[in-house]
Amino acid sequence: MATLVTKIPAAAPDKAHAHFLQHLAFETDCWDVHDAMQPGMDFILLDVRLPSAFAAAHLPNAINLPYAEITAERLREFPSDQLFVVYCNGHHCNAAHRAAVKLAALGRPVKDMIGGVMGWIYSGFEVEGREIQQLESKVELVGGSRACAI
Repeated sequence: MATLVTKIPAAAPDKAHAHFLQHLAFETDCWDVHDAMQPGMDFILLDVRLPSAFAAAHLPNAINLPYAEITAERLREFPSDQLFVVYCNGHHCNAAHRAAVKLAALGRPVKDMIGGVMGWIYSGFEVEGREIQQLESKVELVGGSRACAI
C-alpha cells in the first residue's frame, strides 16, 4: 500500500537533477554564505530589511538596502555583473523575494539566502548589532541542536 510519500512517484533522475539544479540557481543557504565569507567575497551580501532591523542585528559584512529603496540609481555603485545575495528575517518574511524581483528586473544577478537572520542564528553563526542578545535568546538549544522559540 502506498503512503503519502510514495503515492506520487518520484521524478526521473534527469528531471530531479534539473529541478534541484534550478533551485540552486535561485537560492543559497546560511552555511554556504558563512563558508564563503572572506576578504574579497565574490558576492554582495544585502540585508533588505528596514534600517531599524539592520541596526538591531545583521550578518557580518552585510550592506543594508531596504527592498523598497532598490533602484537603478542606488545600484550604480556596484559592478553590473556582481552577484547579490539577499536576506531578510527568515521564512516568515518576503522582503528578500521582493528585493530579488527588483534586482532581477534591473538586470542584476541575485540569489536568496534561505533562512534569513533567524536561519543564520539557528545555524549558530554570529550576528552584529545592538540587540543581539535579545534575538539570540529567542533561539534555544533543544536536544543539542538549535530550535526557533518564536
